[in-house]
Amino acid sequence: MPKGYVISRVDIRDPDAYARYAAEATKAITAHGGRALARGGRWEAVEGQARARNVVLEFDSYDAARAYCYSAEYQAARTLREGAAEIEMVLVEGA
Repeated sequence: MPKGYVISRVDIRDPDAYARYAAEATKAITAHGGRALARGGRWEAVEGQARARNVVLEFDSYDAARAYCYSAEYQAARTLREGAAEIEMVLVEGA
């Protein structure tokens, strides 16, 4: 079964509020069997517009990744991020 990935590109506006969001989101990721493949770290824009923070989460399946995205735990964490960051997030099925 193909893995599921959540890929986020983020520009943080309020580091303290974002840190509270990240702590709660991490709990939700763990609860849904996800693991971070990339979270912050070094990056380089090779094409197009980049954002300052990049996150790649891996789940056992697309459905598991989707369940995380729409879970009550993640939605509660998400409210902590409001106004703290601009984000693009996509859910992708692996090969």
